[in-house]
Amino acid sequence: MLKLKIVSPEKVVYQGEVESVLVPGTLGSFEILNDHAPIISSLSEGKVEYATKDGKKDFNIHGGFVSVKKNEVSLCVEL
Repeated sequence: MLKLKIVSPEKVVYQGEVESVLVPGTLGSFEILNDHAPIISSLSEGKVEYATKDGKKDFNIHGGFVSVKKNEVSLCVEL
């Protein structure tokens, strides 16, 4: 499982465990799974999707950044 934290300037959008995260990277969308290599990437406008035990959830962003390290995923996004 991945630990996901999504924050925007206004609020914490989501914090919890997920199975996967799909983000709109500047050079194209990519999926983050368990044991993903460490990465820092900028995000473009698009849809962020994440899968929890209760199902998939998604929302649109205008841009931001993602950081992945040791199964901890942090997104700083503009909604």
